[in-house]
Order: sequence, then C-alpha cells, then structure tokens
Amino acid sequence: MSKVLDIRDLHLSFRGYTGVTEVLHGISLNIRAGERVALVGESGSGKSVTARIVLGLLQELRTARISGDLFFEERDLSALSRREWQGLRGTSMSMIFQDPTSSLNPVFTIGTQFVEVLRRRDPKLSDAAALERAGELLHSVSITDHERVLSSFPFQLSGGMNQRVVIAMALANHPSLLIADEPGTALDVTVQAQTLQLMHDMVAQANTAVLFISHNLGVVREFADRVYVIYRGRIVEHGSTDAVFHDPGHAYTRALMAAIPKLTGGGVPEIAEVDDAFFAPMVDHGGQE
Repeated sequence: MSKVLDIRDLHLSFRGYTGVTEVLHGISLNIRAGERVALVGESGSGKSVTARIVLGLLQELRTARISGDLFFEERDLSALSRREWQGLRGTSMSMIFQDPTSSLNPVFTIGTQFVEVLRRRDPKLSDAAALERAGELLHSVSITDHERVLSSFPFQLSGGMNQRVVIAMALANHPSLLIADEPGTALDVTVQAQTLQLMHDMVAQANTAVLFISHNLGVVREFADRVYVIYRGRIVEHGSTDAVFHDPGHAYTRALMAAIPKLTGGGVPEIAEVDDAFFAPMVDHGGQE
C-alpha cells in the first residue's frame, strides 16, 4: 500500500527580532491510504504547525524557515508552485479545524459556502447541482433537514451542527488526505463522540487517509490505527495504538496517560518528570514505515 503522506526530517524555525526560534527538530511520519494516524502532544508541541506545513500555509510566511522532505501521493510538495499547492487544498487535501463555527464564514449561508467548496473540484458545477450534492452530503452526516441548514448562517446553528457541516465539506471532494486538528474540542462530550463516529465512518467508506491531531488520548485510542507522540518538536514515540497504550516506552507518553482524568479514586494524578528524557531516542513499537 502506497504512502499518501510521507514526511522526512522536517525542520521548522521562525526568524524574529531577537533571533531564530527552533520549533520542529526533524519530524518524520507517514500515512497510508485508509489509515488513521494520530499526532499526539500538549499545546505548543508542534502538532498544528506540522499540519499547516503539509497544507503549504507556513511556506507563505517570510519569517518561516522550513527544510526536509514532504511527499504527497509520491509527489514532492516542495517542488510545487504556490498555485499548484493551492490547487491541492480543498480537493486532494482538506482540513477540519478546532472550532467549527469560527472556521465557517459568518456572512454567507451554509449553502453558498458549500457551492464554493464543490466548485473547487468542478468549477462548472451549477448552483442547483451543487446544492443537490450538498444536501446528499449533509444527509450522510445525519442532517435530515438539509434545506433549513443550507439556508442558515453558521451562527444560527449549534456547534454540533456546524461540526457536521464542516466534516461534510471537508470530505465533499473525496480528498486523499484529511487533516483533523482537534476536531470536537469546542463541543460537549456526547456531541463530540457522535461527530467523531461520523467522521470515522465516512473516511472508512472513502478509504481516506487521516492525520488526526489531538491531545485527548481517550479519543485517540478509539479513533487511530497508529500514534506518533510529539514533544517539544520531536517525535519521541511511535507505534500501533494498541502497542503505545499497552506499553508506553517514553516518559512523556507515560506523563500524558497519567494526566487523563479518572472518574474514581479522587485526587490529582502525579505527572512524571520528563525533562531528563527529552533527548532520549525515539521509542518505536514497530509501526509501518
């Protein structure tokens, strides 16, 4: 099975007034078709900037310094022009952001925004055909009153409804790669579980590769096939989800698991000190390469 996304030795730094800040230190990961891979770490560890590099967004910043190899469906992304990279976004690659409401344009109806998304793949698509297709996609994410939703503005819908809309939009053009950056963080637990299950089912049907970015290990355990643990811009552990959760080899991974809230027992979990393990070699549980 070929690799949809292959990142090798990715480095990122930002040039500022006081010097250069190193953010990523040789990130390497890969995802195959139909595979759900999680990138796990605390806020500021480098998860979201990795996703934005894949989408070609940080390359547009003059202050960003990026090196390493990025391959998407065996194409060297660094060799693409800015226009070619933009052409991949919303078609072959798509992204679900953390807050579904803020990721939608508040001044346009859901229907208008859906038409624009579908025209990314087929510019000649008529309004009527696009709205009909949008209705079908909304029905696939369990929105039965699609006519009302398509005529609504994002602020007129609940967070859970907007999340379903965003998932439908992200998968509308049958992307090869879906990047989900903390999806459901802004939602309550029950709605989050429902939307993640919908996303799971839809990507399985389309054989879409998923890069799932999260700090929520409980969600990751249920959703992902493989896990990469990132700490201060370095991958410190990698393997199948079962292997990483059954026998975490790195102190930082164990600290993340200790931080999962417990329903019984009371008290605050003790977090292991991880600074001494920062420069330790990556723990690899035999994941696919």
